[in-house]
Amino acid sequence: MFSIEHEFDSTVITLVDEGQAPLQEDVIINAFEECVTLTQYDARNDRSTTITLSVNQLQDLAAALDLPEGVYQRARQPR
Repeated sequence: MFSIEHEFDSTVITLVDEGQAPLQEDVIINAFEECVTLTQYDARNDRSTTITLSVNQLQDLAAALDLPEGVYQRARQPR
């Protein structure tokens, strides 16, 4: 299950783990114009951890999901 909310400066997507236990904590994704952050609560440390991806890293991740094992470099589109 997931939800999408549009805030003033970002789009917030929350991914909720469903199914058989053990379940993972929710993942909150904030999509800003210049970057994307992923935040998840870590119960072992009793704190949230945030990872920031650039737009290029996010595009590489999306491309990598459909490719076999290997090393790749995407052709960058001129702006």
